[in-house]
Amino acid sequence: MTRRKVLGLGLAALSAPLMTPPWAQAQSRYPDRPIRLVIPFPPGGVNDAVGRPWADKMKALLGTVVIENMGGAGGAVGALAVARAQPDGYTLLLGSGGTQVIIPIASSQPQYDPVKAFETISLLGITAVCIAVHPSVPVQTLPELIAYARANPGKLSYGSAGSGTMTHLTGELFKVLSGAADIVHIPYRGAGPALTDAISGHIPMITPNVTGQVIELNKTGKLRILAVTTANRVAAAPDIPTAIEAGLPNMISQNFVALFAPAGTPKPIIAQIAEATRAGLADRELQQLFHAAAFEPRPDSGPEHARRFLDDEIARWSPIIKSIGLKLD
Repeated sequence: MTRRKVLGLGLAALSAPLMTPPWAQAQSRYPDRPIRLVIPFPPGGVNDAVGRPWADKMKALLGTVVIENMGGAGGAVGALAVARAQPDGYTLLLGSGGTQVIIPIASSQPQYDPVKAFETISLLGITAVCIAVHPSVPVQTLPELIAYARANPGKLSYGSAGSGTMTHLTGELFKVLSGAADIVHIPYRGAGPALTDAISGHIPMITPNVTGQVIELNKTGKLRILAVTTANRVAAAPDIPTAIEAGLPNMISQNFVALFAPAGTPKPIIAQIAEATRAGLADRELQQLFHAAAFEPRPDSGPEHARRFLDDEIARWSPIIKSIGLKLD
């Protein structure tokens, strides 16, 4: 082959378009079609009240997001579907404390690993849980409740939204940290029935999520909230102390809603979704919608922050779930 032909072939190779892997081509133009957000619960719940406003806000910041409610097994069905989806950024999960913490720990044969099966994107919001009593219980503060429970073993019971819920685990954590192990757990089929019985005095104590309804019941004297169980006071009820302020260190129990993608989703796509989410959560209108759903928005979050938060929650609840022998299957 002549020197001229060799040079010609070399120039042709240099001028030819580089071969780009299909996944890289798709990544470079992401998103070029609607993104599917799986909410692993039936329509109309609190997860919808967070996920749908986020999806609406993303239209201008990221692209069209289509909601798919996929209920079943307390959220495990939807979470597993996302874990098995293509890691291309077009299938996301609106995960929570139930799907990412409680179910994997309390299942004898977990169908997915909450850390290895997902990429964390962003923590969207946190909702507090609280410790409340019926006005007939002769206590005004959390220390007084602890003293009363210790002095009256077996006399107190608390209602939760059901076994395996964050409200249930809140009560069990309180029992461990306070040394009042004799408080009896009464599980209900949801928060509504538990609140009804607490208001009527059928149960003396309850550990509900902090919602507008619960705050109003406290204001009208139908329930007495002794403490919230987040690290900081709740913006909607700043006069109510945290359990930590009330003298119970490590009494932190909070539910959360966060975005997850299947493991292996390219980091630039994760970063793009996280940045759009950060911008969306900075919007005052979206923040108000979150507050209406009793969630504190977290515009400061991102992939690393959300991962650390999840790790902390798993570390917090694993010993409690194992100590009470909670099994969901």
